[in-house]
Amino acid sequence: MSIICPTILAHTPAEFEAQIARLSPFAERVQIDLTDGDFAAPATLNLNQLYWPEGWAVDLHLMFRAPTQWTEALVALHPHLVIIHAEAEGDLPALVQHLQKFGIKTGVALLPDTSVDGARNLIKLCDHTLLFGGNLGAMGGTASLLGLAKLDKVLEINPKAEIGWDGGANLDNVAEIAAAGVDVINVGSAIAKAENPAEMYEKLTRLC
Repeated sequence: MSIICPTILAHTPAEFEAQIARLSPFAERVQIDLTDGDFAAPATLNLNQLYWPEGWAVDLHLMFRAPTQWTEALVALHPHLVIIHAEAEGDLPALVQHLQKFGIKTGVALLPDTSVDGARNLIKLCDHTLLFGGNLGAMGGTASLLGLAKLDKVLEINPKAEIGWDGGANLDNVAEIAAAGVDVINVGSAIAKAENPAEMYEKLTRLC
């Protein structure tokens, strides 16, 4: 069964605090989206400004050009999962292996134009592969579900990989995303902009 993972995208400490407050009553696993202003713009909070409620399993989605510059901060935060982009720069396999030594799960995100073969080495190494079908660094918009076609090939490379989806998931398409075999469906604006976020979370969960 797929799980719904609410996402946070905040550009100021006040926004971050408000989003945590809205999700705290019901969320158990949350993805925090972070951008560097270069790989994806505009820049969000940085890793040194993060915190989260006790008991949350937190996935950090790093939309960073150079995620290796943040190795020490990632280890100190010790999130549930760190997702880097296959399109990022630096010694990405070394970063993945270093985080795994500390018991931090790792993931690789593929933009729509990135082939599975092009990310083969990282897919083999990582615990999670995130298929991305939205607007980089933005919350909301229309999802392109074409990226779901990559799912079977990812599992051929790494049958144990947890599969995530990010981009435009909502009441109209979440059942289709779940049926394709996605394990973790990250949901941004559909929950964040809902009048009752907890109720929307429950509706999305039931559809999965």
